Amino acid sequence: MPQESFAALGVSADMMRVLSERGIETPFPIQTLVLRDAYAGHDVLAKAPTGSGKTLAFGLPIVERTSADGAAPSALVLVPTRELAAQVADALDSLAAARGLRVAAVYGGAPIPAQAKRSRGAQILIATPGRLQDLVERRIVSLAGVQTLVLDEADRMLDMGFKPQVDRLVRRLPAQRQTMLFSATLDGEVGELARAYTSNPSRFEAELPAIAREHLEASEVDHKFVSVTADDKVERLIQELEAERGLALVFVRTKRGADRLVQKLARRDVNALAMHGDMTQGARERSLARFRAGKVTALVATDVAARGLDLAEIT
Repeated sequence: MPQESFAALGVSADMMRVLSERGIETPFPIQTLVLRDAYAGHDVLAKAPTGSGKTLAFGLPIVERTSADGAAPSALVLVPTRELAAQVADALDSLAAARGLRVAAVYGGAPIPAQAKRSRGAQILIATPGRLQDLVERRIVSLAGVQTLVLDEADRMLDMGFKPQVDRLVRRLPAQRQTMLFSATLDGEVGELARAYTSNPSRFEAELPAIAREHLEASEVDHKFVSVTADDKVERLIQELEAERGLALVFVRTKRGADRLVQKLARRDVNALAMHGDMTQGARERSLARFRAGKVTALVATDVAARGLDLAEIT
């Protein structure tokens, strides 16, 4: 694909200045594919993996097509996890500020009064489905003025069982709107979702950008299978942690399982912390910060809680 400039794709000079300040000079493949149609207001279906640059692919058009006059959201981005909501909001914040727009992220695990206050006056709202449904039912947030809907990581939202909430939220949106759906796959349930929510969409597929592929190749990830029994699996895990001598992310099936494993590791002098959906957002962020800083050896997490995390520190 020929390299195109942000200017050629419709990005304004003001936005390009903000991007340049962040060290972003040229678009990634998914941005090159999507931006023209997104700026034109067309519905978009994009197959794009995490790390492909999709946030700017929908974020730039949202920011430039949203008016700063309204006090209610005119752009809504639905995401599957709290961590992704915070990441998307952070990525769009400086772009929005350049146009006098406010971005707010609302998600479960944080106090509702604080999130209600945060959402007031925001033109761009990033939300997990469950928390947004709660705020809408409490009449704290109105979706009547939403002109652009983005479903980010739609496949994960379905995997996590959010389809009923998403359906209820979409029914509250104006019929005349732009919808953009980004997913690692566009088959099966995601395809059905796309057909239900979009109208004559432009469809795109992008791979990871070269720099991300190089990072993955350079990481030299090794896969190893260790056969264990119920009686010796904790001991074998400790042996693996000691052999690696670095930071480790340990996945478990349940929230209670995460807490129990942390306790068992502590009894063997392994410094570990849990991260799961029953913890408050503040507690999750503190666990993650201590892990990133190397103050604990292992982060024991459920699959859902760890989704969307970029943990380059893991060995």
